[in-house]
Amino acid sequence: MAESEERQELTLVARKPCCALPTACPVCLPVYLYLKLARIPFHLDFNSIFPDSDQIPYVESGTYVAYNNENGGVIECLKKDGMVDLDTEFQFVPEWISIKAMITSWLADAVMYELWLGTDGSSARKIYYSDLSWPIGKVLFFKQIYNEKQRLGITKENADRREEEIYKRAKLAYGALSTRLGEEDFLFENRPSSLDAYFLAHALFTLQALPETSALRSLLLEHGNLARYADKHKMFIEAGTSSASVPPCCNSDHSSAPKRGPSNWSSKPKSKPKREKTEEEKTSKRRAKYFLATQFIAIVLFLSLLGGFESGEVEFDNDDEDIGYE
Repeated sequence: MAESEERQELTLVARKPCCALPTACPVCLPVYLYLKLARIPFHLDFNSIFPDSDQIPYVESGTYVAYNNENGGVIECLKKDGMVDLDTEFQFVPEWISIKAMITSWLADAVMYELWLGTDGSSARKIYYSDLSWPIGKVLFFKQIYNEKQRLGITKENADRREEEIYKRAKLAYGALSTRLGEEDFLFENRPSSLDAYFLAHALFTLQALPETSALRSLLLEHGNLARYADKHKMFIEAGTSSASVPPCCNSDHSSAPKRGPSNWSSKPKSKPKREKTEEEKTSKRRAKYFLATQFIAIVLFLSLLGGFESGEVEFDNDDEDIGYE
């Protein structure tokens, strides 16, 4: 009974909904789907003011918190801590382990490459920066491009080769997954596991959040059974649409809200008669001002660091017109 009560108090804090997805962040969506596949009741909350935080998504329940940047990510934390585990029968199966590695490395790299480097950047802007002021959003956007190039090992000299490698691996992964899935409902033993959460999130994000010109999207659509698999399981997305579409300020009434900062920072209320602000509203306003100040300092430091590099070492593409971020 105690475990049931604890589970009912789970709250998933993720990035905002977009593109008909309950959360359009490719890192947050697998956690959402994992909880849905496990049929665990949870609240969905949003944080829009820290777009570059590696702690998001996170799950909390009372004093328990599982952050994305700890112990292999939120799903692994939930499994290790005995909160939610769909993989007890699979964790030592060699094929399951290899497919998981393929999804969480090859396909995860391909999505991040497409999101930040392989497309015009419009999807990234809508998902991460549309709630921020233009200067902060612009600088954070280019900062993330730089970070992704560093993470993927992309330089001016090897850019074409690395792009070819990323898409080649994605193509191989789709082929292997298509063969493994066949016409079944799930990837292993026709029952859900974390692999389904990871891959379903990847497929739905690729099909719904990336532009139609996306090369990765085209590779996925070459496998009809993978597209049908994603379409078949849209019920998990649609089941959360009504709650996911609620603006962050209407979904942040949990007692633990101070831990994740003010979620209504970007809201613009309609004109109303003046009233005395509550202590919570005053705290949120102070935190928003603090966030703006820290982001401004971070931007200044980031630009100062970039100025210390030789122009040939930092490869932000000069053809800013082609990015289409404006």
